[in-house]
Amino acid sequence: MAATGGGGEGDGGDESWPGDATRPARMLPAQPGIERPARRRLPTQLDIEKRARRRLPTWPGVENRASGFKNRARRRLSVPLAAEWRARWLLPAPLIACLLIAVPDLLVSRVPPLVTLLLIGPLLACVSFGVRHTVVVCCWSAALGLAMGIGDGSVPGLDFGVQWSGLLLGCALTVYAARQRERLTMTLAQTREVARITQEAILRPISRTLDGTQVHTRYHCAARESTVGGDLYDVAVTPYGLRVLVGDVRGHGLDAVRLTAETIAGFRELAYTAPTLTALVGALDARLTPELGPEDFVTAVFAEFAPGEVRLVNCGHPPPLRSGHRVEFLEPLVPTPPLGLRPEPRQYRVRLQPGDRLLLYTDGLTEARDPEGTPFPVLGEAALALREPLPQEALHTLYTRLTAHTGTTLTDDLALVLCQPAASTIPVRVP
Repeated sequence: MAATGGGGEGDGGDESWPGDATRPARMLPAQPGIERPARRRLPTQLDIEKRARRRLPTWPGVENRASGFKNRARRRLSVPLAAEWRARWLLPAPLIACLLIAVPDLLVSRVPPLVTLLLIGPLLACVSFGVRHTVVVCCWSAALGLAMGIGDGSVPGLDFGVQWSGLLLGCALTVYAARQRERLTMTLAQTREVARITQEAILRPISRTLDGTQVHTRYHCAARESTVGGDLYDVAVTPYGLRVLVGDVRGHGLDAVRLTAETIAGFRELAYTAPTLTALVGALDARLTPELGPEDFVTAVFAEFAPGEVRLVNCGHPPPLRSGHRVEFLEPLVPTPPLGLRPEPRQYRVRLQPGDRLLLYTDGLTEARDPEGTPFPVLGEAALALREPLPQEALHTLYTRLTAHTGTTLTDDLALVLCQPAASTIPVRVP
């Protein structure tokens, strides 16, 4: 490192930095008349630092990426910030509503007293805002009500006392309602966070090399309030090799999520002990059958990777897709029923050449249609998307082309798992 600008006496090397002042000082003659100008020509430490700064290259790519990150962060924050600003603009609305109710009575004596209507402001506050703002609006309403009674000269009267007491009682109830609303909102937020963490434990995003195979996943849940649907996937590094499961539970909603969790839990428990894929399928079917209803079933495809090949068992699931010299579906020779319908699993083997990729997916890919009803051309689009050098880019391109074909967000769940042996060469992208 001394030759590239980091050397010096502390390095113990023979080479030193070109601007080192010690070597020229030893070469100076002893005459005073010559020594002074020579010393004036020696660079100082400040000059060295300035020259080093001038020689430092600028990195526009890094700056552009940093600015792009800032822009993306601003875009992500724009929606909650806009909602917060709208909420701030709405803060005076209950106060203004109370004032509009009180002004006619304060200005015109012939207008009948409308003390009870001042409760509209606290009601608006407790529905839209928290306890503090509701208390402020309640105090404002009570003060306006008292001012209306004083202006009308009815403060000592019984009628005003009844109306103002009713207003105070209503304000107290709105504060209680706002408090309960805050508690329910906090409880809902905590429940959603627990559900999110639980769902992430069920379906773990994967983008890593496992047992010599690169595994990358992409998942889309059609349900708005959930990240786990009826589609599922999981991987397990077992003594028998890397095993991958991709499946689809019949139905939607909470029952589908429950069966998804049961299927993944059964796979994680049995994948390490079953000696073959057929034994794994049989044991998993026996475990799931008591949990399934009369019309429930689970389609699934199982893959086990070995050097130069992959072993597959397909139980009523869309066939895997192999991308290499050509793109093709890996159909089983004999169809097998889904799990829960007493399948008789049969294993078949497929060679994996250097550069081949194996795509496991659910019917959200094959059954997607555009607004005119045209199905998504899986082979052609996969052939284009899987040319991407990096697996994550390939999955992103395939998902982008799928959403572009449908013209809207997907209405069905989708699970994509792309596997590629790590020792394989990266496929060349053909223009």
